[in-house]
Amino acid sequence: MARPSTEASAALAVIEHARAGLRSVPGLGPHHEAIALAFADGIMTVEGEVGDVAAKKLALECIAALPQVAGVVDRLRVKPAQPMRDKEIRDHLRNALLQEPAFSDLALREVVKGQVLAVREPVGGAGGTITIEVEDGVAVLNGSVRGLAHKRLAGVLAWWVPGSRDVINGIAVDPPEEDSDGEITEAVRVALEKDPFVDAGQIRVATANSVVTLVGLVPSDAEREMAEFDAWYVFGVDRVVNRIDVRR
Repeated sequence: MARPSTEASAALAVIEHARAGLRSVPGLGPHHEAIALAFADGIMTVEGEVGDVAAKKLALECIAALPQVAGVVDRLRVKPAQPMRDKEIRDHLRNALLQEPAFSDLALREVVKGQVLAVREPVGGAGGTITIEVEDGVAVLNGSVRGLAHKRLAGVLAWWVPGSRDVINGIAVDPPEEDSDGEITEAVRVALEKDPFVDAGQIRVATANSVVTLVGLVPSDAEREMAEFDAWYVFGVDRVVNRIDVRR
């Protein structure tokens, strides 16, 4: 049997190093074995399904931190809370965007069987445009909006659809805005305030280096968990530290 080349051996070593790191990712557990890894030319391709968005983001962060990895191709999906067809996901997301007051002057379009269909075209269209597409449970958002807060809110609404397996937020911000921890903090606050199952008034939010810390007091473990996931759903959040207490 021929020995693997030096290049192939080096790639296998990087993959084994990545797998060792994945074993320690919180919330991943035995699911790390179902994640497929391929490494070539400094790029790690990650494919598979994990239990939730926290495990997904932490797994990708773990791999991206390896010194040999220059970039990551993300094909990691999240197990949906409720199985849905692409059409159902698209319908839920379209309705959520239509009902959101912050997007009342936004043009909305959707891609159906490769065709771009107008859903709403407000006069002037000062709020920008969002185009939604769903394929294999993955919600893809494109277009242009007038602020980072709007881009992040659209992404959260997409994650809230129970059938979503992933959200690819390609919305541009025009004019461009410089991102900051303060912008992330504000976006998390907005997500908490809009979540009908979370009492945002009882939760404080702080962000440092894209790591969000939640502090407060809620009446149940379920609400504590929902608040944490709301933070994870925000575009640009790398990690969430949940210090919310539960009042028994």
